[in-house]
Amino acid sequence: MFSRAIVCRTIVSLPSRIPINRHLNQLKWKLDYCTKPPGEGPPSVRRLWKLLFGRYLLATNTVTSGLLMLVGDLAAQKIEQRQENAPPDSSYNGRRVFNMTLVGLSQGPLHHYLYKWMDVLLPGASVRTVFKKIGIDQVVISPIFIITYMYSAGLLEGASVAACTDELRHKYWTIYLADWLVWPPTQFINFYLLSPKYRVLYINGITMLYNVFLCYIKHNDDLVALVTGNPATEEKPPTNPSHR
Repeated sequence: MFSRAIVCRTIVSLPSRIPINRHLNQLKWKLDYCTKPPGEGPPSVRRLWKLLFGRYLLATNTVTSGLLMLVGDLAAQKIEQRQENAPPDSSYNGRRVFNMTLVGLSQGPLHHYLYKWMDVLLPGASVRTVFKKIGIDQVVISPIFIITYMYSAGLLEGASVAACTDELRHKYWTIYLADWLVWPPTQFINFYLLSPKYRVLYINGITMLYNVFLCYIKHNDDLVALVTGNPATEEKPPTNPSHR
């Protein structure tokens, strides 16, 4: 009997002559098999898995969103320290990490319910349905997340609503352009190959890397100026809230 690891490895060894639809269907089956609760091991592990991705799926999605936003901000701060030639033992801005974690926690439920709504609106996983979902995600959901991210992060850092609005105008198109480069292929895998209960967890895993970009854009204007050709706004939320 083949082990799960062997089955997962066959994903990368499918014959190239298989038609694309059959190829994708087999890949979908294999990924679904790989993400099933462990068939072996202590019953407590299987029970915990079913609880995390069943009854407590909302809590799982919320906590993982917060933790991965935390990791993203730590990575962004480390990049900033290296660019500024800071000493290797430089400390992190704990208040900023805390604020970004709260932002991540607020994004978790939004992801959870929006994806659930989308699956009800467009059931199934045909290629046509998947592309419709990607369109809704980019045209409707992506702007919602950008706006809520910029306002929640700015307000937590002590900025006024007007300052958050100015910063949103200044940085919106840079973030939205990056969204179009990153999320359509990412969401194709999400909507076509994965079970709905793993959607937010998968997105959070990709977002852990994307959050480095978000946190960097949120607290720095140099990349925005490079993309837009516009100078930084005069009023923006403080980078270090402890200096208010």
